Amino acid sequence: MTNWNTRKKRHDEVVANAKRPNHMYGYCRVMGCSKPARAGTSDGLDQRFCRAHAEHYQRHGSPYKGSYTAKQLNPYRQAALLWLLDNENLPWVENAIQRVKGLYQQAGPHVEAFRLRGLKPKERAKAAIARLRKKEVDPRVVIAAWLAVEMLVLDDPQPDSKIEYKRVQAAKIVHRMASGSHKRWEREVQRRGNLGQSTQVVVEEMHVYPRSRGRVLRQLGEMLESAVELLVDHHLEEAHAFKRGRDKLGKYEDRPYPKRLG
Repeated sequence: MTNWNTRKKRHDEVVANAKRPNHMYGYCRVMGCSKPARAGTSDGLDQRFCRAHAEHYQRHGSPYKGSYTAKQLNPYRQAALLWLLDNENLPWVENAIQRVKGLYQQAGPHVEAFRLRGLKPKERAKAAIARLRKKEVDPRVVIAAWLAVEMLVLDDPQPDSKIEYKRVQAAKIVHRMASGSHKRWEREVQRRGNLGQSTQVVVEEMHVYPRSRGRVLRQLGEMLESAVELLVDHHLEEAHAFKRGRDKLGKYEDRPYPKRLG
């Protein structure tokens, strides 16, 4: 049996199992949710969550808690970046910067956002990092995104402190930094009017933004964690104390970067 036939047979088995309800999984594990887990319906194999909470988990990294908003994150991102700029000669800050630069170098060739279809999650995550490299995003801005999530989780009265949530939250920030692909071109169009045929130049644009969810975010978050974990271990408390000091002085701006970085 060829590999293609084996994959098709396995695919058909999974589809059949997904359509066969298993009544052992009658409830979603999220407290207060009255819907059955997807394995208890003909809608999938998830034994833990209903469809709505499974989708929420894919997008946010937690079935219970949503993503932090820009308004919540921006003061932390700005404070983290200022702390990095003031302490960039510390060995673990230098180490994190070099590790992010290493991610840039190892990300492979730049891939346009409209050519990502069919790539595996890890390849899509690397493509996002390659877009950061092409845009020449400062590695310190990437590090600040992770530090901001760590500090916000510490200050959150109802946090989700699991590493997967942190990975997804940081990856969502960085994924937005990578943005998408933008193309603009001109073409000539023949138009016929009362005075005869004329040629008109039409400007067309294409803007494609990759979806920010699922295993791509997990892969991207894991790469970011590997770059900053030693910095977090050694200096998170100092960065957090710097943020609290700014709060006491009333220094707050609803923007992710300090003015000196534009």
